[in-house]
Amino acid sequence: MIAELGLAMLWMAAALAVLQLVSGALALRPATAHLAGVVRPVAMLQGVLVACAFAALVWLFLTTDLSVKLVAENSHSAKPFIFKLAGTWGNHEGSMLMWVTIMSLAGGFVALIEKRLREETLIATLAGQAFVSLGFYAFLLLASNPFTRLAEPAPEGAGLNPLLQDIGLAFHPPTLYVGYVGLSIAFSFAVGALITRDVGPAFARAMRPWVLGAWIFLTLGITAGSYWAYYTLGWGGWWFWDPVENASLMPWLAATALLHSCSVLAARNALRTWTVMLGVIAFSMSMVGTFLVRSGILTSVHAFAVDPTRGSFILGLLAIYIGGALVLFALRASTVTEGARFAVFSRESSLVFNNVMLCGILGIVLVGTLYPLLTEAMGVKVSVGPPYFNPVSAVFAIPMMLVMAVGPVLRWREDKGGRITWQVAVPALVTAAALLVVELLFAPINLLPALGLAIAPGLAVASVQPLWGRNLRRTPLPTYGMVVGHLGIAVALFGMASEGAFSTECLAAMNPGDSQQVGPFKVRLQSIDPVAGPNWTALEATVSASYAGAAPVTLHPQARTFANPPGNRTESALLTRWNGQLYAVLGEEGEDGRWQMRFWWKPFVPMIWYGGALVALGGLLALLGRVARDVKRLVATDKIAYRRERQGR
Repeated sequence: MIAELGLAMLWMAAALAVLQLVSGALALRPATAHLAGVVRPVAMLQGVLVACAFAALVWLFLTTDLSVKLVAENSHSAKPFIFKLAGTWGNHEGSMLMWVTIMSLAGGFVALIEKRLREETLIATLAGQAFVSLGFYAFLLLASNPFTRLAEPAPEGAGLNPLLQDIGLAFHPPTLYVGYVGLSIAFSFAVGALITRDVGPAFARAMRPWVLGAWIFLTLGITAGSYWAYYTLGWGGWWFWDPVENASLMPWLAATALLHSCSVLAARNALRTWTVMLGVIAFSMSMVGTFLVRSGILTSVHAFAVDPTRGSFILGLLAIYIGGALVLFALRASTVTEGARFAVFSRESSLVFNNVMLCGILGIVLVGTLYPLLTEAMGVKVSVGPPYFNPVSAVFAIPMMLVMAVGPVLRWREDKGGRITWQVAVPALVTAAALLVVELLFAPINLLPALGLAIAPGLAVASVQPLWGRNLRRTPLPTYGMVVGHLGIAVALFGMASEGAFSTECLAAMNPGDSQQVGPFKVRLQSIDPVAGPNWTALEATVSASYAGAAPVTLHPQARTFANPPGNRTESALLTRWNGQLYAVLGEEGEDGRWQMRFWWKPFVPMIWYGGALVALGGLLALLGRVARDVKRLVATDKIAYRRERQGR
C-alpha cells in the first residue's frame, strides 16, 4: 500500500510539473497573463507531493519491505538503522528520487519566498524549473521506478554495498545532491532572465543565495567524499582524480566562478552575459557528472552501474537542457546589454581573471575525464591521472591564488597600485620567506609541493587583510565570509602541499611483537584477533603507536567481511596529532605466517579537510549576511509601500 501511494504521488507531482510548465509559458503572453496566479501554488504543491513520495520510500527501507524490488536489492533486515536509512539513496533509483525531491522542494521554496524579481521573470523561472523537473520525472517513472513490486516478496534482502556501509556515505550523497539542485535553480533563473530579457542586478541578487547555498553543499560534499575515500579505501590518498570525483569537482569550479560573477553583477551591474553563461555551464557540469555516474560507462567505487539504456536517457536530457539553453542564449545574447564598465586595475578585473582561471581548470578536468572514455570507445585504453591533472591544473591555479591574495583589497571600478603597496608587499614577503625556508631546510622537494608550502602562508596573511583597520563589530557578515573562505583555501593548500612533500610510507610483513619506525612513530603489532559487528565479521589488528618516545596509543585497523552482499572492506585506523596523522592498514596473512601491515605518516594532512570546512563556513557566513540584508531590504520596501497606500487613502 505504501509503495502504491508513493508511486501515485510521484505521478501526481509529474502532472503538476506539466501544469506548471504550460501555465507558466502561457502566462508570458498578454492574452493569458491571468494564468500567472496558477504557477506559484502549483509549484509549492508539487514539492509537497514529491516529498511525500520520497518519505514513502524511506519508510519502505526502514521497515525493510522486501516485497519492493529496490528494497530487496539494496537492504537487509540485519543492517543497522542508519544504513537502512542511507540505503534509500545508496542506489540508482532512490538517489534519483532524492534528486527530484530536492529539486521540487527548491522550486516550491522559490515560489513561496521570491519577491525580488519581476513577476514575469519569476514565472518564466518557475516554468524553466518545471521543464527541468519533467525530464527527471520521466526518467524515474519510465526507466527507474523506485516503487516496483516483486511478484513474490524476497525471503531476505541482498544488502547494501559494503563500501557504502559507512557513516560518511550516509551524509555525503545528500550534500552533493543539494548542491546539484541548487545549480538547477540557478540554471532556471538564467533561462527565465533570458526569456524576459531581465538580466540585471535584481536577477543576480535573486540567484546569488541559491548559487551560494549550492556551493556550500558542494564544498561539504566534496570534502566529506574526499575524507571517506581516504579512510575507507585503505590506499592512503585523499584525491585520485577518479572520474566520479571529477564529476563533483567540475560543478564546484563552475559554481565558484558563477558565485563571483553574481557578486559583481549584483554590486556593480557588470558581467551580465558572463553570469548568464556561467549559470548554464554550472548546471551543464552537474548533468555531465550525472551522466558519468549513472550511464554505466565508468567502473568506480563511487559510480552507480546501470544499463546503457538509462545512460542514453540521461544523455538525451543533457542534450535537451543544455542544447536548448545554449540556443536560447545565442538568440538572446545580443539583447543582454554589456553593463557597467570597469578599469583593468580593479576588483572586477581580479574576479574576471580568477573566473577565467577557474574555467581553465574546469576545461583541464573535463578533457582529462572524458578523453579516456573517448579513446576507449575507439578501442584504445588510456589512463589519465595525477601526472596530467596536477601540473596542468597548477598552471591555472597558482596565478589564480596570487590574484586572489590581491583582489579583495582592490576597489570597485578603478584603483591605483600605490594605494595597496604595503598590502601587496606583506603577503609577498611572507611567501618569499616561506619559499626560502622550504628550500633551505627541506630540500629536495618537488616543485608543486614547494610552491604550495610557500604560497599558503602568504595567502593566509592576505586573506585577513580586508579586516585590517575595520571596526570588527560593524564589519558585514559577507566580508567575514570572504575572509574565512579564503583562509580555508590557504589552510587546505598547506595540507595538500605538506602531504605531497613529507609523507612517508612503510610496508612491512610483521609477526605479533614486531616493531617498525614510521616517521616520528614507533609502531608495534601486538595481536590479530577475530571480531564481529552487527552485520560483518573482521580480523582486527591491535597496534601500539608511540610518538617520539611518549606513552603508546592503541590502534585497531580491521579487514571486514560482509555476507549480504558478499564483500570485503578495509577499515583503516587513524591517529591524529597536531602536526599530522598516522595511518594504519591491515593486509593479508602471508605464506610464512606474517601479516602485511601498511603505515603512513602524513604531516598536516588533516588541514586539507579543516580547510574545506572553513571554506564552507565562509560560504555560510556570507549566505546568512546576504539573506539578512535582503530581508531588511524587503521589510523596508513593504513599509514604504504600506505608507504610500495609507497616504493614498
